[in-house]
Amino acid sequence: MSQADYPDDPRPQAPQAPGPNECCQSGCIPCVYDMYDEAMGEYREALKAWLERHPEAAA
Repeated sequence: MSQADYPDDPRPQAPQAPGPNECCQSGCIPCVYDMYDEAMGEYREALKAWLERHPEAAA
């Protein structure tokens, strides 16, 4: 199934990983990798919930 099959409830999209030069290695808080890890956790939760609503898409 494609996102077009669920126009009002599209499948969550994974966040884009930081590029190799996006981290400045200076210990920023938050670091771009910290923000990415947080976004990935939110994505996983959203995807899990979406798959529960659309079990046929898991196949």
